[in-house]
This record gives sequence, C-alpha cells and structure tokens, in this order.
Amino acid sequence: MSDILERISERLQKGKAQEVVELVTQAMGEGIGPSEILEGGLLAGMGVIGDKFKNNEVFVPEVLVAARAMNKGVEVLKPALTAAGAKARGVAVIGTVKGDLHDIGKNLVRMMMEGKGIEMVDLGVDVTPEQFVSAAREHGAGIICCSALLTTTMGEMKHVVELVRSEGLNVKVMVGGAPVTQTFCDSIGADCYTADAASAADAALAFLLSA
Repeated sequence: MSDILERISERLQKGKAQEVVELVTQAMGEGIGPSEILEGGLLAGMGVIGDKFKNNEVFVPEVLVAARAMNKGVEVLKPALTAAGAKARGVAVIGTVKGDLHDIGKNLVRMMMEGKGIEMVDLGVDVTPEQFVSAAREHGAGIICCSALLTTTMGEMKHVVELVRSEGLNVKVMVGGAPVTQTFCDSIGADCYTADAASAADAALAFLLSA
C-alpha cells in the first residue's frame, strides 16, 4: 500500500499532474482512505518540495508545477474527504496589502501553505486592513498573512495588526515580502516573519496545530 503512496509523492514532486490523478484514483479503488492518500501521498510529496525549495535545490517553476499536480490530486479526493468528514488543518487568510499589486510571492506562500493541508482564503492584492479582518472573522481563520513588496506599502501591515488587536480577534498576523525584516515585524507587533515561503508554511502549521 505504501508503494502507491510513494509513487503519488514521487510523481507530484516531478509535477506530473495527470499521473498523480491516475494514481490517486487507483489508490481509492484499492480501498486506501482519502485522508491517508492526502497525508501519505500528496502532502508528503509537497513537503519534500518545500524542503528542497528552502535549501535552494528546486526553484519557483518546480514549486508551481508540483503545486498544480497536488491541486489536481486534491480535486479527485475532495468528494471522498468531505464524505469522510476530513477537516483542513486550519484556515489562513492571505493577501498583498493595500496599495501593493505584487502577487508572485504571495501566491508562492499560498501554495506552500496549501501543501501543508491548510485551507487558504486568498484575498488577492491591494487588500485593506478591514478586508483582512472581515475575511478572518467570516472564515474562522487562525492566521492572517500579509505580503508587501514595496517599502511604501509595508506600513499597511501595522494597520492590520492594530485592527486585529482593537477588534479583539484571536488571530496570528504573519508578515513577509522583500523589504520586510524581523526588526520591522517586531516593531509593528506582528506575530511572525519568515524569509521564505517554505518557512512561512512551517510557521503557519505550527501556529494552527498549537491553537
């Protein structure tokens, strides 16, 4: 049984979406539980990609094709997961802050977090503090992830933190992006800064599992 899960993981790492779909379908036909396929095949494969990305062994294009293969596999599993009452490991809201239209880094973080089994609510770009807070409340999110690529828009992250606090929301605020640093994170009272997408996914999962 573990053989087919290993093959799912392997094909996913190579970005072979069609083969992943076929293997997931085959595994279900063999009576392997949907949660087992998700954890032992799809998420395991994406975890390897995340580690390799962190160590500069693979790059953005490889991550994108692996994430696409994972999403195709998840699509096949979704009905069975829902029927089995499987829940995501938690919910995170993500977006690029108000005034900033960059989304490549944000999309990468979203894919890495999805690869950890986290349900992601992507608000896109140019997102106001009010939109972040409202979405977190609506979806019962445990984390708000704010991205910025411009020094001129970084300040918006402070407004998000302030609004979360003033609304009394029990939500962790994670910040990231090229100009963002740990010092800046500390200065605005955010909960977490990471330098890369894979580390962000690790930190987010740790937050959600300890909540």
